[in-house]
Amino acid sequence: MARRILWASLALAPATILVDALAHPGKTALFVLAAISLIPLAWLIGESTEHAAEHTGPGIGGYLNASFGNAPELIIALVAVSSGLYGVVLGSLAGSVISNLLLVFGVSQVVGEDGCELDRRSLFAQIGLCAAAIAIASPAIILGWTGHSHHTGVVASVPVSIALLVVYLVIAGRNLRRHSQAEHGEAHESAWSLPLALGALGVATAFTAVISEILVHSLEAFARAIGATEFFIAAVVVAVIGNAAEHGGAVVIARAGKMKLASEIAISSSAQVALLVTPVVMLVSLALSHHLALTFRWEETTAMAGAVALTALFVADGRSRRWEGSVLVTSFLAVAVWFWLA
Repeated sequence: MARRILWASLALAPATILVDALAHPGKTALFVLAAISLIPLAWLIGESTEHAAEHTGPGIGGYLNASFGNAPELIIALVAVSSGLYGVVLGSLAGSVISNLLLVFGVSQVVGEDGCELDRRSLFAQIGLCAAAIAIASPAIILGWTGHSHHTGVVASVPVSIALLVVYLVIAGRNLRRHSQAEHGEAHESAWSLPLALGALGVATAFTAVISEILVHSLEAFARAIGATEFFIAAVVVAVIGNAAEHGGAVVIARAGKMKLASEIAISSSAQVALLVTPVVMLVSLALSHHLALTFRWEETTAMAGAVALTALFVADGRSRRWEGSVLVTSFLAVAVWFWLA
């Protein structure tokens, strides 16, 4: 019954696009409608990834989900930077890293089976990439803290972005080769074919990207309606909604007992945002009228570092624990309250 409802509710995405184009409702109502539309899309991305992973294995399946699921982040960031909304861009990118590590990974452990084995080596590689991203970006971040000009931050961010991309491509390529050699097996007879699963992922991602753009354009009105700051909306609301694909996909997969895949989705998504999406947005912004500097606020930087450290601590034993998931989710809520007050 629930699956039938989810399949039927996929119609909300094209309906939202038509309502936005033809009816021109209030921005607050449009924001809510777009947010609801993302739920079945997130489910479809999770469902498609689970079927694709039957052919590729959980490690590569996690990369697939992270790659398709991070498309909205990339589009949201580019739309915002083209409008000169630097705070929204940086807040949403930092919030994506934090929410994937704390919220997505945490909820996955809570709803999944207690004590499931995790791919400790692969997850530590992804967490290490997140830590490396913060360290590599530190020159640009410190320039922002010390009050240097925006132009100086942009100049410093160019070599930082190139370094982030190089590190990600080298480590991720090595990790994918390991997964391709180690993960073999026959797909279950009920699994979709790989072309069908990838096609469904592509369609769902395309609709998710369009819906995410609608969200960006209705954010300001929603922020006024709930009395929130732009920083909170960017770092918490935009990040959580932009990550709806990973949230929904990881939870669905964790409930199905596939914690290896669910954990790969959550943590590899953070690594992709930190070392792929962030530098790509920065470098692409050089071709736009507004150039992005990777001068994250101290609140964002501290929260990212804390999320990386806590996740690494809980992954160390190579097992998922429901109490650890509860701690991660509680930590995310604490960060959200801190960002609200900030």
